[in-house]
Amino acid sequence: MNSRQLAQKWPFPRHKEFKQELQNASAAWFRDRQFQTHPQMPYCLSKWSDWGNNIILKEVMEYIRNFKVECESQDRPFPLHKYAHHGLSSQAMTFNLIGPQITRNDFSSLIQLLQRKGVSGVSRIDHAYFEYEDREVFNEDAGQPTSIDIALEDSANNPIIFIESKLAEQEFGGCSAFSNGDCEGRSPIGREENCYLHFIGRRYWELMTKYGITAILKNERQCIFSAHYQFFREVLFSLEKGGIFVLLSDERSPVFHCKSDGGQRGIMPFLIECIPSQFRDRIVSISIQELVGLLKNNEKHMDWIRDFEVKYGMA
Repeated sequence: MNSRQLAQKWPFPRHKEFKQELQNASAAWFRDRQFQTHPQMPYCLSKWSDWGNNIILKEVMEYIRNFKVECESQDRPFPLHKYAHHGLSSQAMTFNLIGPQITRNDFSSLIQLLQRKGVSGVSRIDHAYFEYEDREVFNEDAGQPTSIDIALEDSANNPIIFIESKLAEQEFGGCSAFSNGDCEGRSPIGREENCYLHFIGRRYWELMTKYGITAILKNERQCIFSAHYQFFREVLFSLEKGGIFVLLSDERSPVFHCKSDGGQRGIMPFLIECIPSQFRDRIVSISIQELVGLLKNNEKHMDWIRDFEVKYGMA
């Protein structure tokens, strides 16, 4: 067989096809509501200021607007992403999926799913914060600090669950020093002073050592941050805060956690191998579809969950 014939037998899904499925569903959803979209991208609203039309429930849109005003009044940034008006925005998807659970104060389906995944000690969630950050964790005294999509807190206002959401993304974010051409990508383990971020006072490598990750990666020649910087920052952030790191992603995507007749693969199974065994139970992958399945049987959410499925091509 030639390469084209062999390509048809590849046992895993292709990201391009998954992305096209999302685009088609988003374009149809906007069209059915007669929302104005970008001339060349019918799956994207015409203007960023129209981001509210990307949100399924009005109550969630109003909550986000009010939450943003509240944060700004307290000098706490709450960045709406540059592409919040894009139908494939993972931030908008998170608003649509987690937002109703916040506005209705009902996290029972999410708690049930986390318990199924072996997360212990989570029986009640009282508060939720979008775009959670704490500059002190890594000594990020300037620039954009590490930000977690959602932090869920208990009744004592202690963050216990940190959720990072991915939809059409093809990777965790890499290190900008490498992508900007300011670093050759060589692993700095054992010579951390050669890392620009370490040099300016960031605690990333300090915490990589504290949690035993550098011991696992000590023989790697390439810096693991060059491609997977975001993953390690957010895992370290969650560990340092005493919480659980949760990746929420679409099971149709081959990127983060993918199963097929060819076995299991993806960035998450690969990167979890870099984490010492004693911390692996504090890193969890859940799929959008798993959570949707539970919400469909929850009476408090039956008025919107079907629309969510349609919007993201799951119906």
